[in-house]
Amino acid sequence: MLRRERKQQHLCKQKRLNQCRVGEKVRVESLQMSGYKSKRLMDMGVLPGTILEISRVAPFGDPLAIKVRGSQMSFRKKEAGDIIVEII
Repeated sequence: MLRRERKQQHLCKQKRLNQCRVGEKVRVESLQMSGYKSKRLMDMGVLPGTILEISRVAPFGDPLAIKVRGSQMSFRKKEAGDIIVEII
């Protein structure tokens, strides 16, 4: 029973990057996209385990400005939806 509860707590903390709010810090869990897109993100430093901070969101929610290892990056809402993160 304890193992199941731990797993449920872990899943509750997980969400897609496009569901996060400004100011939240998250850790990348996985990239759920095609090979060339995930490779490109990994080349830019977005790897599983990387800490991200949502710094801004445009008025209509697209794009999102993300702080990654001291750099600012912008992601489309669709691309951000393919990044699974855990809230820290």
